[in-house]
Amino acid sequence: MEWTEVIIEINADDIDVATDIANMVVPYGVYIEDYRTLEEETWEIANIDLIDEELLKKDRTKGYIHIYISPDENPAEAVAFLSERLNENKIANKIDLNKCKNEDWENNWKEFFKPMNVGEKLLIRPLWIDDYENPTGRKVLSIEPGLAFGTGGHDTTRLCLEMCEKYLKDGDSVLDTGCGSGILAIACLLLGAKNAVGVDIDELAVKTAIENGKVNGFSEPEYRILEGNLTDKVTGKFDLVVANIVADVIIMFSDFVGDFMNDGAHFIVSGIIAPRADEVKAALNKNNFRIVEENRNGDWLCYVLEKAQ
Repeated sequence: MEWTEVIIEINADDIDVATDIANMVVPYGVYIEDYRTLEEETWEIANIDLIDEELLKKDRTKGYIHIYISPDENPAEAVAFLSERLNENKIANKIDLNKCKNEDWENNWKEFFKPMNVGEKLLIRPLWIDDYENPTGRKVLSIEPGLAFGTGGHDTTRLCLEMCEKYLKDGDSVLDTGCGSGILAIACLLLGAKNAVGVDIDELAVKTAIENGKVNGFSEPEYRILEGNLTDKVTGKFDLVVANIVADVIIMFSDFVGDFMNDGAHFIVSGIIAPRADEVKAALNKNNFRIVEENRNGDWLCYVLEKAQ
């Protein structure tokens, strides 16, 4: 098996924010093509003004970010994560892979996604796999993520699933913002929630989440998926709110998420890269949230919070 190169094309003016997002996918850095200041940088580095003609022909309005995914990781998680986060930040993008034709990608990535145990009670099963072992009788969550984020393999999703299992109570109501494939909302229903609402800004994710709900036996009114930005389409209050998104959105969301929480509710946030931890904690503290539990996997952090009364 070979490494997979993911290439993101964006407008050059967006390259700094896009690079921050790309660095969330791998811990060892990314390779950037940015030709906006080609002549100046060439002179500063090499003290020459003779530049290869092919370089001079490069489109200065575009930037390219290259990410390399190791053979033992699922490239689909990286593609879905990047697509959702870039779209959330309103960054126009095109994502390509150097090993697979785009039209074949939705099927080719499936070789990386195998049944997996998560926490103490869940087993995540790809829909196309019928032959799997479940000797301890775990709750089986069947899923076809397509290109929506959320198979359970990414650290951020796994941390959220583990904390949902730990803090969810039978009969709880759940709100999942940035729901992606619907995996967290569906998991909560399997674990005993009475109802769950998922929200995503991406039309494809909404469609995928609805279909995944049906596969697992859940539909309206107990399982509702809305197309919108955070809570702009949401009404009511919930016992558990989950946000597996990015640091900037969590910081913004912390200002008003309390309006959607019942007394004693828990707020689970993930998708926080370690260098942004202090910023996120400061925003949560400012809004009277107390960290009940903090978990880390690699450079990714997940917090379980309560709102001070």
